[in-house]
Amino acid sequence: MRSSLGFAGISVTGASERSWFQGAPCGLIGTSLEGLILEANDTLIGWMGFTRSQIEGRPFAALLDPGSQLFYETRHAQALPLQGQLDEVALTMVCADGTRLPVLINSLRDDAAGMNRIAVFNASGRIQYERELLHAQRAAESSEAQVRVLQEVSRAFGVSASDEDVAQSFAEVARTAFAAREAGVLLLDDHGELTLVGGTNPLAGMVPPIVSLRNSPEVVVVDHETAVAQYPQLAAALRETRLAALSVMPLMDDDRRLGILVCFFGRARQFDDQFFDLQKALGRQASQTLVRVRLQRRLAFLALHDQLTGLANRQLLEQSLEAALEAAAARDEPLAVLFLDVDEFKSINDRFGHAVGDMVLVELAVRLSAGVRSEDVVGRIGGDEFVAICANADEAAATAIAERILHLTQGPISMGAGLVSASVSVGISMFLPGVHPCPAPEQLLVRADRAMYESKRAGKNRATFETPPLTT
Repeated sequence: MRSSLGFAGISVTGASERSWFQGAPCGLIGTSLEGLILEANDTLIGWMGFTRSQIEGRPFAALLDPGSQLFYETRHAQALPLQGQLDEVALTMVCADGTRLPVLINSLRDDAAGMNRIAVFNASGRIQYERELLHAQRAAESSEAQVRVLQEVSRAFGVSASDEDVAQSFAEVARTAFAAREAGVLLLDDHGELTLVGGTNPLAGMVPPIVSLRNSPEVVVVDHETAVAQYPQLAAALRETRLAALSVMPLMDDDRRLGILVCFFGRARQFDDQFFDLQKALGRQASQTLVRVRLQRRLAFLALHDQLTGLANRQLLEQSLEAALEAAAARDEPLAVLFLDVDEFKSINDRFGHAVGDMVLVELAVRLSAGVRSEDVVGRIGGDEFVAICANADEAAATAIAERILHLTQGPISMGAGLVSASVSVGISMFLPGVHPCPAPEQLLVRADRAMYESKRAGKNRATFETPPLTT
């Protein structure tokens, strides 16, 4: 039988031809038109683990798993006589030890020879590659979608966003992105201590800070086994809270540590490269967002505050006065504006220098802020001139505020080895609904400024009311 059998039009009667047939890099099979195996080469027999006698004479379909048998008999066997040739048909063969071998077959119907010729290609590597490619594609799509969410979250924060807003949002994103039971963002406070700002920390109060975890420059994952070996207290806390693992992601601004993102997992899981890559992406995004939001707040503050004293600048004072005047008119409440000027400030600059003069202004700003009420707005309008806007303050309240300021500001100011004496002159303008017509904001400032000069002419270090016109 073998001496007369050919494959794909090549006679295999000679020794070299038979050597080629048996050692071909793919499996080669000849079957009858009914599908019985007439001959198989050594390559296929080696893959399958059968003896030659166990393969030859059997139906080709008997070498397939049930699903492939059904496809081969109902589709392949029916289509091959009609089309004459079928290429890259995916099937699964069952080896002698029961393992599955994914294959691709090319089939050719040779009516002249009364046989089917089948080339079998081992598709194990291709199937694995396709699976890995599909996994990588899904992972990339998942990561891209999650990072896109992170970017959209970070863009949503404006100047008014707080650290708490940012931390809470990123804790929620992390919990969803990593299928964590809980997630928390802990930021370093002014004392260098980690404080929970967003999300939750189920281990709060149970485990003392672990320096190697909080200070690591990379993502650290601690499962129960690692905790038992290295962090016994953490292992006990994980058991008590029924947690299987946690991850710690550092939040950094270049080399400056901002805090950490911690994810808590209720079930054991594999932490693969995708997990670590996404953790790093989330950490970078959270860190950049924190830095950006803080910078925006700082720039917004600087735009509306005096750089020397930190008080409101002219722009913010004008905005605040306009809003306070509108509120006072709407609520029928009194409003007082105090205009303050440092007495003999030029002499202080001439005698001690401008650096000392600036220090005097800073100290007076502190004392002025201490002299008003917590809800009052205090600002430096320019040079050595300050303004206080006191909502819902009648003449008695304005007098009390001015006297308190005068008392606080006239005390000696310590400047290194010496003392500097300073005082202020105060002018007060009032808006009393029903008594005074509602003025424009700048009118209140002008009147208070005029009253301040009256205090200067009267001897300085005192307060004077400017009398507005009565309502007619």
